Amino acid sequence: MRRVVVIGAGGYLGRPVFDLLAAQPDLLVRTASRSAPSIGGNDRRLDLAAEDGSLDAVLAAEAPEVVVNCAGAVAGTDAELVSANVTGPANLVAALARVAPGSRLIHLGSAAEYGVTEIGVPITEDMGGEPVGGYGHSKLAGTQLVTLGSSVGLDTLVLRVFNPIGPHAPAESLPGRVVGELRRATAEADDIRLGPLGSVRDFVDVRDIAEAVLAAVTVPGFDRPILNLASGIGTPIRSVVDELANIAGFTGAVLESAAGSVRSAGVAWQQADITAISTSLGWKPRIQLLDSLTDLWRSAT
Repeated sequence: MRRVVVIGAGGYLGRPVFDLLAAQPDLLVRTASRSAPSIGGNDRRLDLAAEDGSLDAVLAAEAPEVVVNCAGAVAGTDAELVSANVTGPANLVAALARVAPGSRLIHLGSAAEYGVTEIGVPITEDMGGEPVGGYGHSKLAGTQLVTLGSSVGLDTLVLRVFNPIGPHAPAESLPGRVVGELRRATAEADDIRLGPLGSVRDFVDVRDIAEAVLAAVTVPGFDRPILNLASGIGTPIRSVVDELANIAGFTGAVLESAAGSVRSAGVAWQQADITAISTSLGWKPRIQLLDSLTDLWRSAT
């Protein structure tokens, strides 16, 4: 059996990844995270940014052939973002080179690494982009460090995740904020108040993300270091909000009167080119956006 460690398995992306991997009969899956959630009784407490030797100890004990890093921070001070998104991946690469040489590292990156791109042009992995704010810059730095892992003998791949959507979206995410506003507005017989809704984003279901990770765990090798993980469809945010309101049966007004997201301010358009991931991993998204939104609403009520 192939031994796999999933780091950050208690998070929004990490949990469906763990659930799918753990269901495979040919994989032996363990987890590690800062909060050490109770997942299958095989959890280890681990802070990737810590300099206490615990990372080497966990890797030595588990002897993984594959590590999937779903950990990271989407908000916080610049120092907190650097700790989670830069120092953590750097420490992981170094520890794997020492303790598990030749192992495979699959790291979840972010579309925020592209930042501002040309409207109407699908984003390929070769585009540099212009990251906006501390989050985008920190994620890009983490990706660059992971790709350098190949120079020390690791088999590395960054899956650059676009806008995740689906069941149990966290409150701080765009889908989670919309659900929270729908519940509040319904309870108070009020209108929905959100930030600007004119941007276009590429939404991909968390369960499809898990399927892509499974493919990355099991394929013989990679032909490129970074792959876009997205639906390949650009959708106006306003359309997503209107569809969720329709699913919820909400008939009030949707107002753009609140502050927008700091992470995505100034990024008007994102749509991924997913040719490379389809070729490299044999993966394509299968869950339609309407189904993702329906399941999101059901999971929140």
